[in-house]
Amino acid sequence: MANYYSDHPEIAFHLDHPLMRRIVELKEKNYADSKEYADAPVDYEDALENYRRVLDITGDVAANIIAPNSESVDLEGPHLENGRMIYASKTFENIDATIKAGLHGVSMPRRYGGLNLPNTVFSMLSEVIAAADAGFQNIWSLQSCIDTLYEFGSEEQRQKYIPRVCNGESMSMDLTEPDAGSDLQRVMLKATYDEKEDCWRLNGVKRFITNGDSDIHLVLARSEEGTKDGRGLSMFIYDKRQGGVDVRHIEHKLGIHGSPTCELTYKNAKAELCGSTRMGLIKYVMALMNGARLGIAAQSVGLGQEAYNEGLAYAKERAQFGQKIIEFPAVYDMLSRMKAKLDAGRSLLYQTARYVDMYKALEDIQRDRKLEADERAEMKKYSRLADAFTPIAKGMNSEYANQNAYDAISIHGGSGFIMEYKSQRLYRDARIFSIYEGTTQLQVVAAIRYITNGTYLSIIREMLEGQVSEALKPLQQKVAKMVDLYEQSINFVKEAQNQEVQDFLARRLYDMTAEIIMALLILDDATRAPELFEKSARVYVRMAEENVMGKAHYVMNFNDEELSAFRANEEKAE
Repeated sequence: MANYYSDHPEIAFHLDHPLMRRIVELKEKNYADSKEYADAPVDYEDALENYRRVLDITGDVAANIIAPNSESVDLEGPHLENGRMIYASKTFENIDATIKAGLHGVSMPRRYGGLNLPNTVFSMLSEVIAAADAGFQNIWSLQSCIDTLYEFGSEEQRQKYIPRVCNGESMSMDLTEPDAGSDLQRVMLKATYDEKEDCWRLNGVKRFITNGDSDIHLVLARSEEGTKDGRGLSMFIYDKRQGGVDVRHIEHKLGIHGSPTCELTYKNAKAELCGSTRMGLIKYVMALMNGARLGIAAQSVGLGQEAYNEGLAYAKERAQFGQKIIEFPAVYDMLSRMKAKLDAGRSLLYQTARYVDMYKALEDIQRDRKLEADERAEMKKYSRLADAFTPIAKGMNSEYANQNAYDAISIHGGSGFIMEYKSQRLYRDARIFSIYEGTTQLQVVAAIRYITNGTYLSIIREMLEGQVSEALKPLQQKVAKMVDLYEQSINFVKEAQNQEVQDFLARRLYDMTAEIIMALLILDDATRAPELFEKSARVYVRMAEENVMGKAHYVMNFNDEELSAFRANEEKAE
């Protein structure tokens, strides 16, 4: 029987990373829960066994329930009835299966009914579910909104809402409005305090809200009258049981049809303040978005895996000119690059997830006691690493998912353009990944300061000192040469002292950064597990070399005349 976890040992490999022992030790707080909860692990090996068991269950549900339902969900989609969103019929089956499997509220502490899983394991679950149906992964993974409520809500709110999510109730984050997309400072949904009822009231419209008719909403709203920027925004909790919010419209989208994208009208809806006023965008949404971006990275890897699977299977079966098409250089080159991007992107995803786990676990410990000096330094280090790695993990994996989906169709030829084949759905689903939760261009904006201030270069230089197997040393030397070109490119841009030039070239610097980091990560993976990753390491490093050299040449030969030429073309187009 198929299993979307155990069929891909590359996922399990990332559970055995050296940093996982420290993550589990912190997350389990030296296994204190084992004295109170029968399912809590007693040591590191027991914890890993628990993670593998949950992943195996998820892999089974994904392969044998969610994936078989995906075509029906794609064709039916959600619909609107009397101001309420109704899921596609098979989506209800998926939700029921994941609830019965205990796959809700999994990141939450056991005292609230959760499984206390690290973010790394949650990301693996997300990848597995996304491989089966990326649209359903959106619905399921939004349970991670509860992390923000856990971090910033009161203990009373935790006890009120977290057990409900652990029992399968759904969540959404209501941020975007018709006039506030990427620029959330423009949010105008109004929050006013009702002194008589001792609650807040929300009025206005939210648009493009994923799973918008959920049970529990985290809502960004303007609480400070007369303000027009982010300092006037606060975060609120809206409970669907209270009423006051209707679904006005469900968007008809290119892909992820099973994931309902709603326009909501708030009419005097009763809500609770989450955390402090004026911190909604500045602090809480930033935490919420970073978690969501890592979720999209996992979603992207899952779909990228499925696209590769589809392309590989078809290439092995399809014969032309008397031989299987997988034997054609043009096809096996395409497939090898798909696999290399998948393996390198997955390594970046889980490296980022581990960094998140480290600082989040220490933050959680800090709620109970004061951290020691070395723990505070550790938390600061991994918080900065997570902040630096998240935009490249989201941006690059979403781009790779699109490329793999595109190539899967190319391998299928004309059949890939036919609706009966899965490749077309993967292609349609993937397109949103590099758009929502911050476009790739916005990920570049988030990353560029770490490029120009030398943070990434310092990380890369440290990674270069890692030991690789003898067979891979020539590849490591190639990466070292790429790093020199990368440093020269950064210096060239900085020396130009022109913000417009930096903004124009930022995407190329971003791509170079990510490709070098992924090349080093895949070399490390291939050293530890050559049977899984050595082929991908060889392909990826050569591919990165090709790209980095080209981008470095472009950057270091750029001048004001080049910029003027682009401006001229812009003006002509207008």
